[in-house]
Amino acid sequence: MNRTEIFEYVKNKYLTEPEYLWKKYLRYAVLRHQDSRKWYAIIMDVDKAKLDVPEDTGVEDLIDIKLPPETISNLHEFPEFLPAYHMNKTHWISVRLELAKTEELTNLIDESFHLTE
Repeated sequence: MNRTEIFEYVKNKYLTEPEYLWKKYLRYAVLRHQDSRKWYAIIMDVDKAKLDVPEDTGVEDLIDIKLPPETISNLHEFPEFLPAYHMNKTHWISVRLELAKTEELTNLIDESFHLTE
């Protein structure tokens, strides 16, 4: 699932439009609730050298989502999940978009949305 597909999914399901908040990071997109303005996800393109991944060149698309700590601890054993990039690592996790399965990712986005209501 790529970022365009994610944006389409959250627009259709939650009426969420991505928000680009930083001039320095033009492709960092925040997804948040319309009423409370709480974030439930952020999509970023991050230099692989800054991540704990075998490949250390190029850029990787990630989505940070909020999940219960016990869920996060169980997911770290899988290669598509990394400690949250620039977020609280107890409550947030990064998902590598190029490795994540669509159904799994949409379920996790849904969980993050409801957890942050």
